[in-house]
Amino acid sequence: MTELHKFIRSLPKAELHLHIEGTLEPELMFQLAIRNGIELNYSSELAVEEAYQFDKLQDFLDIYYAGATVLLQEQDFYDLTWAYLLKAAENNIVHTEIMFDPQAHTERGVPFSAVIGGIYRALTDGYEKLGISFRLILSFLRHMSVESAFKTLKEAVPFQGWITAVGLDSSEKNFPPDIFSDVFEKARDMGFLTVVHAGEEGPPEYIWAALDLLQASRIDHGNSAIEDPDLIDVLGIYEIPLTSCPLSNLKLKVIKRMEDHPLKEMMERGVKVTVNSDDPAYFGGYLNDNLIAVADALQLSKEEIVQLVKNSFEASFITDAEKRDFLKRVEEVEGE
Repeated sequence: MTELHKFIRSLPKAELHLHIEGTLEPELMFQLAIRNGIELNYSSELAVEEAYQFDKLQDFLDIYYAGATVLLQEQDFYDLTWAYLLKAAENNIVHTEIMFDPQAHTERGVPFSAVIGGIYRALTDGYEKLGISFRLILSFLRHMSVESAFKTLKEAVPFQGWITAVGLDSSEKNFPPDIFSDVFEKARDMGFLTVVHAGEEGPPEYIWAALDLLQASRIDHGNSAIEDPDLIDVLGIYEIPLTSCPLSNLKLKVIKRMEDHPLKEMMERGVKVTVNSDDPAYFGGYLNDNLIAVADALQLSKEEIVQLVKNSFEASFITDAEKRDFLKRVEEVEGE
């Protein structure tokens, strides 16, 4: 382990782009399948891991939703979230903003209350026992109908105090953000902030639409922004953060090599980029792994690593006072 790797591990961090269903490790998948009497299409944990070879986003989503079928009871969602929080603690994550996909479960007959109840209870325990603060983001599935999104938003009303923002994820191709403009307008009227997956497989126009029509506070991924100089300027001037996920991009072939990742160039051009793990159980790495991978490939300096970590706190949905406290902790480690 290099000195830079040790330094990365020692820094307190925030994670802003994390799908809780994407933290379902094969071991827990099998445990929950047995507990709930579900027969998987895989003979072993190794067989599941071997299936994690993807040519495109849709290949991943197919197995992602298949894995989610083992999640049925509130306790399943608690166990899933708690397992991630233990990983987060190992990665020195002190604040996390977790996305969840209720439609992936309610469409199977799982009550919305069971989904959010298990997740929120684990997050609360994580704050009390592990010192990890959190925010919760409800993500709509863009391959499903607008009517389904509105139904999900209505189901969220009793739990509105638990949810900070709504997001938009799943298959990006052929599902531009403008399809969901009415849903996002309603969500904003209810007081939710908004984040949007855009520019992962989609063009820069999808990022423009996420900003102009959905009024996204953050762009999740945003890789294709590098193709549009005007867009890069707007992201920098208005300090609109990008929640980049390097290992995810490599695994899903958004980039051919980690050396091709646009993260460093975006930073140099004034964009507030953050590093996150996306769906770490499927993409081979949690937050430290992502930071180390991109640091090595792009030859990032210690100062650039610190900036990425600071960006994550600055781009989070916590209060300014909380941000100052976390940034001070980063600077204390930096100065050691």
